[in-house]
Amino acid sequence: MKQLLNTLFISQEDGYLALNNGNVTVLVDKKPVGKAPLINFQAIIAFTRMGASPALLQECMARNILLSFISPTGKFLGQMTGQTNGNVLLRKEQVRVSDDKGKSALIARNMIAGKLYNQRRLIQRYMRDHELVVDVGVLQNLVDELRESIQAVQLATQLDTIRGIEGNAAAAYFAQFDQLILQHSSEFRFAGRNRRPPLDNVNALLSFAYVMLGEECSGALLSVGLDPYIGFMHADRPGRKGLALDMMEELRGIYADQFVLTIINKHIMKSSMFEHQDSGAVWLNDEGRRVFLTQWQQRKGDEITHPYLQQKISWGLVPYSQALLLVRYLRGDLDAYPAFLWK
Repeated sequence: MKQLLNTLFISQEDGYLALNNGNVTVLVDKKPVGKAPLINFQAIIAFTRMGASPALLQECMARNILLSFISPTGKFLGQMTGQTNGNVLLRKEQVRVSDDKGKSALIARNMIAGKLYNQRRLIQRYMRDHELVVDVGVLQNLVDELRESIQAVQLATQLDTIRGIEGNAAAAYFAQFDQLILQHSSEFRFAGRNRRPPLDNVNALLSFAYVMLGEECSGALLSVGLDPYIGFMHADRPGRKGLALDMMEELRGIYADQFVLTIINKHIMKSSMFEHQDSGAVWLNDEGRRVFLTQWQQRKGDEITHPYLQQKISWGLVPYSQALLLVRYLRGDLDAYPAFLWK
């Protein structure tokens, strides 16, 4: 169990949620493994397959506590709330901000500045830890370019300007991404980003990682009462989860890209784990998906200190912490949206 702001996170996959003397109690094999007073929370987010007791569901509805269920892999399953809930006001504000390009730009530039900052930190770590393997001079030029992009995006007031800066920075970043792949084999060379479909093993891994991250961001947004389809930087388009894509931006480098680099550089992924189709498309096969997802779940359990909240949390809770902070900003509790800045 973990408390962040006014939300309780329950991560026991085999935990059953019950009510006991005003407390939400987690039972594993009918034995209590944790409890917390319901009065302390406005929301509960449970990553469990086992569900909750009718008594707890009724009590949460009576107290207007938003109770959300997320699969252990991050897929949003559903939620329950009482007759009155502040989500309608929250979503109306989300729509108002989305329709206001100036206000949307304030959020978007923080998210993109966070993305560029985190990409820069990732590259600096590789320069520090693998200076005998990577081309430090080339990567230092990229670090300098990303710093200039961060400065530019922080001054931007128009969404198109922010998108342009982000696009140019992404091109520069992926132009040197192969430098970060320390396993120098033909199976894991990276000549540039391609997708729909991915055309090589590295792009297949990146695309799958972004799908997983997108699902987790979408689940996080739904669990706090936001609509993942109404974005601020990514324009509305039928079937596109604009806000989930917005939230992904600051997490791509340090959540998805770093994960892909790790499972390649540690020789966890093998060339036999990919399916190469006649069309040129490359996908993970059954074994590849199994290994990928196993490693992904393990990675989500690793603990870090949240740079803004200054609390220890697992990587898997990072999208949820950012969704909660976005809610606080939209409700006027924060002066600006604090992007996740990896230390």
